[in-house]
Amino acid sequence: MQKPAPKIESKSIGGVVETIKTIAWAVAIAVVIRSFLFEPFNIPSGSMKPTLLVGDYVFVAKYSYGYSRWSFPFGLVPFSGRVWATEPKRGDVAVFRRPYWERRADGRNDYARPPQAGETYIKRVMGMPGDRIQVVAGIVHINGEAVQRRLAPQCRTPFDAPGSPIAEGYVETLPGGRRHCIAERTDADQTGEFVIPAGHFFMMGDNRDNSVDSRFDVGFVPFEFFVGRAEIIWLSLDEQVRWFEIWKWPVAIRWNRLFDRIG
Repeated sequence: MQKPAPKIESKSIGGVVETIKTIAWAVAIAVVIRSFLFEPFNIPSGSMKPTLLVGDYVFVAKYSYGYSRWSFPFGLVPFSGRVWATEPKRGDVAVFRRPYWERRADGRNDYARPPQAGETYIKRVMGMPGDRIQVVAGIVHINGEAVQRRLAPQCRTPFDAPGSPIAEGYVETLPGGRRHCIAERTDADQTGEFVIPAGHFFMMGDNRDNSVDSRFDVGFVPFEFFVGRAEIIWLSLDEQVRWFEIWKWPVAIRWNRLFDRIG
């Protein structure tokens, strides 16, 4: 009696189905982690020097401030406002979607268009709702009081352009006592006074002479546009090396920056 031929085709199809299921579960888990827990973010510019350098890769805690539409990839979950909201604290290093403003006919500012998924910035929270912010001779003033700072050689950092002068480093102490490093090349910058409206925040880069932030084109950032708080540097590479060039990692990794807390 002839034995039946093994069902190779059936086994093959079953293997493909299991592989697809495994990939689907992996993608689903990755989406959940990225949407609700942690999102990786790489630093593309020197606007946060010396705190963050080009080539740093950080984890952003999505749960820090609750969730809005812009907490999710590409803003695909369409709802307004924020759920489980916890207000950012002064001094937090936060990731947010950039707002675009226009002047309405009644004289009020409104959003010219919603944020785009790719237009994501990382800056420090300097002003809270209701605060008055002004920069006078390079010194930030909050509600009429100058923010204290002192020279700190450990905070010095070179500017991006080869051969350009090294910026002076300072430790800045915010109201409430939080301290962080900043870099500044000149004390000549001046601004008018900004009065922060309810539900909005004033963001600044630590590299004070090389940052597009609330002093300039960005303006006040609505709480709804916040993505999360930057927590830790999980990888730091020389800025000339791309993350996928793994063969260069042994000499390109800035080992002393790995797993540094961001503050």
